[in-house]
Amino acid sequence: MLIATTAVLALALLAALALLTPWRPLPLDGASAFPADPARDFTVAQLARENAFHSAVRPPAYVSLALSLLIACVLGLSPLGARLVERVAAPLGGGWGWQVLLGTIAVTLLGRLLVLPWDAWSESVRRRYGLSTRTWGGWVVDVAKSYGVGLFLTLAVLFLVVGLVRWSPQWWWSVGAALGALLVVAVSFAYPVVVEPVFNSFTPLPAGPLRTSLLDLARDDGVPVKDVLVADASRRTSSLNAYVSGIGATRRIVVYDTLLASASPEEVRLIVAHELGHAKANDVFRGTLLGALGVALLACVLALVSRSGTVLGRAGVASLGDGRAVALVLAVLAVLAFVSGPVQALVSRRVEARADVHALDLTREPASAIAMQQRLSTTNLSDLDPSLLVFGMFATHPTGPQRIALARTWARLNGVRP
Repeated sequence: MLIATTAVLALALLAALALLTPWRPLPLDGASAFPADPARDFTVAQLARENAFHSAVRPPAYVSLALSLLIACVLGLSPLGARLVERVAAPLGGGWGWQVLLGTIAVTLLGRLLVLPWDAWSESVRRRYGLSTRTWGGWVVDVAKSYGVGLFLTLAVLFLVVGLVRWSPQWWWSVGAALGALLVVAVSFAYPVVVEPVFNSFTPLPAGPLRTSLLDLARDDGVPVKDVLVADASRRTSSLNAYVSGIGATRRIVVYDTLLASASPEEVRLIVAHELGHAKANDVFRGTLLGALGVALLACVLALVSRSGTVLGRAGVASLGDGRAVALVLAVLAVLAFVSGPVQALVSRRVEARADVHALDLTREPASAIAMQQRLSTTNLSDLDPSLLVFGMFATHPTGPQRIALARTWARLNGVRP
């Protein structure tokens, strides 16, 4: 039954990915697309600066990623993690509840502290290139906030897994799959109003021509938007950005204050039109659906792992119902997250390209789109010409030159001068 359910969920996830991903955001109908050419739209100095930045920031970032994965695997796939959990919970009686609570804190905190120097190195590079405007104290606070939010969600998952296994060792995965999927939906709904305010303050965009223009744009697009919010991102970064998040009543469009301070009204309209594209295509809902299927599949994978005597023996636990198994669960989660990362990045790039096409369809301003992408790429120091490996593994958006080429292709197909 477990194997059959795992196979069905895997096929359902693959089918959903195939059907919901916009593989051809801009149908060419036989026409040729403009090639992406960084040298055409960016100066030698701009290319050299972003290349120097990425050459400096990638080593600590890659070490941090590799070390996080290594620590998780060492603790989870050897008795070290189980022993650590047992020792930190022993002073309070060593019950499974204390093992999950204190053991999760110990394992995740140890991993976070060991990679902290590399993350500080990355932050120093961002500060040197003007991308980070935080003080070191502010950086520490943000790291602590991020850890706290992640810890809360991790504890919810681990208490669910260990508790269900203890309740029903044979069938826990069936209930876990359903509850895990519901948890994804709940988090997606609550994230904008519960988590986002932890990191930023949000205020309505002041009344004026720009606000009126953006609300009119949303109305003309058929997307119900009651407000456009401004995030105080400038206290942390100089990057320019906007995004859409939430489902139903919590759906909102957020614009960075750094964007409002430096971009033209036409460029802001284009970025908001891009975000309206996400809302109109229900990208948050689609992502939530894919996430729910993924979590349900994950519950089945964990159940299959728990039936492997070799894996449990290496971890030094008898089952996932043992509170000391939290390190093993965290290791499995870390490995699966790393393996699935490139697929998530691929889907994200296609979704972002579709939103770019939507913005062009809505505004019919390819010249402003090209100028906007040049500004975003140079201000955010985006990677303009990444290697295929880096692009495939980590890029969640098309490159700036790719997005500019898309705008030129759209202009040619629609008879508009770029």
